[in-house]
Parts: sequence; structure tokens; C-alpha cells
Amino acid sequence: MTVLLQIGRRPADPSPDGAGTAHARPDPRSEVRVFRSAHGAHLFVADGSRVYDLPERTALRLERWTAAPDGSLEDLARELALPLWAEPRIDGTPAEPPPLASLSLNVMQACNLSCGHCYADEGKFGGSARAMPGRTAFDAVDRLLAEAAPGADVVVGFMGGEPLLARDLLHEVVAYAERAGAAAGNRVRFALTTNLTTVRPEDARLFAEHPFTVTVSLDGDRKGHDALRRAPGGGSAYDRLRAGLDVLARHGRPRHLAARVSVTPLTGRLLDVLEHGIGLGFDEVGFAAVVSAPDPAYEITADAFTGFLDRMVECGEKALRELSAGRAYPFGNFQTAMHQLHRGTHRPYPCGAGAGYLSASADGNLYACHRLVDDPAFAMGSLAEGSDVAARARHLAVRHVDRQEPCSSCWARYLCGGGCYHEVSRRGRPGCEYIRGWLAFCLRAYVELCAASPEFFRTAADSTPALVSPASPASAV
Repeated sequence: MTVLLQIGRRPADPSPDGAGTAHARPDPRSEVRVFRSAHGAHLFVADGSRVYDLPERTALRLERWTAAPDGSLEDLARELALPLWAEPRIDGTPAEPPPLASLSLNVMQACNLSCGHCYADEGKFGGSARAMPGRTAFDAVDRLLAEAAPGADVVVGFMGGEPLLARDLLHEVVAYAERAGAAAGNRVRFALTTNLTTVRPEDARLFAEHPFTVTVSLDGDRKGHDALRRAPGGGSAYDRLRAGLDVLARHGRPRHLAARVSVTPLTGRLLDVLEHGIGLGFDEVGFAAVVSAPDPAYEITADAFTGFLDRMVECGEKALRELSAGRAYPFGNFQTAMHQLHRGTHRPYPCGAGAGYLSASADGNLYACHRLVDDPAFAMGSLAEGSDVAARARHLAVRHVDRQEPCSSCWARYLCGGGCYHEVSRRGRPGCEYIRGWLAFCLRAYVELCAASPEFFRTAADSTPALVSPASPASAV
């Protein structure tokens, strides 16, 4: 058996994902998956996200067992000399709350646009518009540094609403965070999610002079974008976004400029949207299906996920062709999936929400993430009293993917992590078949990209910014 990829710790090493006492899987068939590429048959091992080449004869035997098990997985592994470990890297043992690494500040819970698909309800989260007081913002920085690991890099994020409506405070917080971080021995980086319609030259210079990742909400060309984003007075939100890009080009560009596309039933062909965003000069363009919105007309339903998968795979095939030929093609969902598979990423949670990442509301309360602000079910303490470690521990215990149904029996669980907490709490999991379909395509594409352009993994991984918070547009799913 040829090892195509075997990244991770040896069985005797402790796992950072909370491995402990082994536990029985509801269905052992979820531990392995056979797939094929242009280069033959391969084995995907869920625990450790490991990929191996398989002889066709072995692949057929394993597929027969998967369809109708005729013995235990352990017996089959011995029969076929499959590279399975006796002790799992991940089991049902929940992770302990880690030190904080990222905190987003909802500096302006209001917005200058009106978008029916916005999960934040124009930043109000179902309540009233609010602005974060300066003292609260500084307290948020202090809280992050107080609960961070000594010497660790930390990220301060700016969310809304539209955070640039609080630009004076944003500028002050950046200066304060860098001073406080230097004094505490923590390097501070910054993230901002914006519609880019109000950016000014002084903002652009701030982004360029400090370690910023800026994510811009983009929903297509002028027609597609304006169909979803209504500007006051009937103006074009797209024209204002393009003017904002011009401001960045003339006065300062952030280290990483990403576009996040919210996909609704109104979104056209994704490949056209993707190439439009790439043509605008973004370093990365990524898609996210709108699963939960104030207006259900903007939601992607379970039935619509089939078409969404087809359009995503069309984009992925284009990315595979371009990257295999050695040409840049910054499709964020695809590139993130390639890097995660190459690293052997495996996790029992979908993101860092409630773990190393929290979000501060305008009134100083802490929540699991920026999408769950003002939701009491995801309250995680306050800036004044600190993060609620017990609440974070309960969150991690209850939402471990091996303790979720139907997740525990899914081969893709350690790549998916169980799904966005906000979406699952509102709508359940309508997109599971889509996620499995997308990841199945990504497995095949990974093998083919490894063969066609191995230098992609030697160079691109070093230049791709680490995900700083769940606000990033690029995710494996």
C-alpha cells in the first residue's frame, strides 16, 4: 500500500483534539471511505484525515464490506493490512476551554445597508441599534490579553452591522491594542468584515500599516449585488463597493483582502460570480450558503443544496485545472480544503467559537461567536467578569461532533465538525448531503492536484493567512 499522505502524530502521542478513553462508534463504516481519482483507488481514514493509495482489489473488498459488513472493521483491517490505529486520535472526550486567541468586537450593531439575507438583522440581532462605547472596546482588548496564552499571537476582530460606521473607535482600538499587546508580550493582528461602502483614505492607510485581514461582502456583479443589498436613497451598493476598492488601491491595501459571497436563491452561476470577484483583485473569494436569514425567501433549502453542490463543483473543477497548470486561482473554499487535507486536519468542532474565539456585544457581554450575539443559549460571560469557563466547557461537551446525531456516523465528521452553531440552532442540518458531496469532490481533487502540482503545497501553504475567526469566507465546506 502506497502512502499518499500520512500527516499527524504517532499513536502514542497525545492528541490536541481531546483524545482520551476510546469509545465505540455507532457505525464502524464511518471510519473509512474508498474513493477514486484519475490516479486510481484511494482510502480516506476519518480519524486523522489520512489518505492512502489502494490496490483496486483491496478497494473492491473494502467497498463490499462497507455495503454489507461481514465482520468487524478490526478484522478487515488485519485482512487487508489497512493502516488503522488501535487508539483513536479523537474520541468523545470534550476539549477543555483553551486560552482565548481571538475576540471580535461588535463595535456598531447597526448598518448603512438593508439586506434581507443578513443573519445579523442589519446588526441589531433582533433588538435595537447600538454602538459600543470606547471604554467597553478597550476593556475587550484587555480581556483578550488577560485570557490569552503568554506570548501567543492574538486577533482582534471588528464586526457589526457595519464596523466602519464606528471608524473613530476602530482607529483608537487598533492603537490601544498594539500598545497593550506589546506591554503584555502578545503580538496583535486584526480582522475586519465590511461592506466597504464607507471606507475612507485614513481607513485604507490603517489597514496597510497594521496586520489586517479585511473581508468584504460581495454578492456578484452590479445586478446581482444590488439585488441583495439595498442602499439608502436607492443608490447602488455595488457602485459604492467599487469606489471603496478604488480607495484601497490608491491609499493602502490590507495584507489580505478577501471577498465573502452569501449564496441565496437569487445568486446566479457561481463560477461567474467567482471570476468576477477574482477580476476585482481580491486575494481570495469564498462562498457561504445562506441557511438562516430573517426572511426565509433568501435561505438555501435542503432541496436547493443539490444545485448548490453542482455549482460549487464547477468552480472547484476550474480551480483544479488552473492550479494544476501552475496558475493562481484564489477560490477560497477549494484552497482551504486542499490545505486542510494536506495537513491532515481533523477536529471534533466546526470552528473555534466558544473555545479560543468569543465575541463581545456592544454592551460588553460575551457570546460564542459574532453570529450568536444576544443569544442567551450561547452566552459566555462578560468583559467585566471574564469569560464563563463553565459555560464554554458545557458548550464544548455538548457539541463534540461524536456526541451529535446524525454526525457521529458520518465519514466527513472530522472535516465538517458538525456544522455552524448558529445555523444548526436555527435550521438544523439541511446541507449534510451537500457537505459530503463537496468533500468527496475535494478528496479526488486533492489527489490529482498533488500529482499535477506538488509545488502548490510547498509554496501556497506558507503564503495563505491562517483563519483568524469564523468570520473568514474560506472554509472546507
